[in-house]
Amino acid sequence: MTAASDFRALEATNRRETAVLVAAMIAILAALGFGLDVWSGSIRITDGSVSGFPLLTIFALIFGAVQALISFYGGTRLVLLSVHAHPLTADTIQHQRVLDTINEMAIAARMPTPRAYLMDDPAPNAFATGRDPAHSVICVTQGLVDTMDREEMQGVIGHEMSHIRDYDIRTMMMVAVMVGGIAMLSDFFFRMMFYSGGRRRSSNDKNGGGGGILVIYLATLILAAVAPIVAQLVAMAISRQREYLADASSVEFTRNPHALLRALEQIAKSESPLKAATSGTGHLFIVNPREGVREDRERFFDNLLSTHPPLTKRIERLRAMLGAPGQATAVRQS
Repeated sequence: MTAASDFRALEATNRRETAVLVAAMIAILAALGFGLDVWSGSIRITDGSVSGFPLLTIFALIFGAVQALISFYGGTRLVLLSVHAHPLTADTIQHQRVLDTINEMAIAARMPTPRAYLMDDPAPNAFATGRDPAHSVICVTQGLVDTMDREEMQGVIGHEMSHIRDYDIRTMMMVAVMVGGIAMLSDFFFRMMFYSGGRRRSSNDKNGGGGGILVIYLATLILAAVAPIVAQLVAMAISRQREYLADASSVEFTRNPHALLRALEQIAKSESPLKAATSGTGHLFIVNPREGVREDRERFFDNLLSTHPPLTKRIERLRAMLGAPGQATAVRQS
């Protein structure tokens, strides 16, 4: 199998998995809304038949949609404000080189040139955001500008360009919004239970719902408790898969596996934390700036709670493209 067919197969797999995971999160929202309807009495179950109007189920879905719309049209600005980024101008030779590299990679990817932003931070890192390629942004740190040579910068920008081309920027924005929506709806459910004191549930039971109602109550309680955690884990899983694809696509754009390989090795050696990153933006960066050393561990639970695959695994995959597997161990020990 050729490298190009590897890229296409990986891209197709990631798209299918993401569609399934996003559909699952929508189903969780609908299930929480249905549980609220049963608890409040909007939906009644009598002798096995269901009656009433699913008002809160519809509200839950509308709530998620409104959140998504606000994020879709204003998310980019909010992200840039949260990390204190400002437009990148050609005021130095190094900054001009970044602008040139972004333009080169946009041509290689056959996309509009993204707007360029800069974070005044010594940690080498970068991220892309936006709702589509025509409204996309690539943001780099001053540390990345100071650390990377032209070839390494091409690898990093190629990685971010892949997130834009494959609409990862939109997917991650939507998933992040859904995760927040599920957490808020779960919190609302528990508050509703606390203030109603079970009065609604007793009324519904008297209508003859019996054991079926009790099962729905218990299932909704469990779902409300675990849904925010599951949703967060799902968001992390989506992010991890897309990092592998973006690494592969960077090689496709630059036609040079050395470029991103050397860039990741440089970032792996950096010990400077990225102070402006938050828990809400960490998954956007090429290397999660908030996970630190933990990101490089390969134990099951460390990976489960990470938004990025282990850096050593990413380096190993790039080395495999060069026909030199196994050399990432040296990087891990450095």
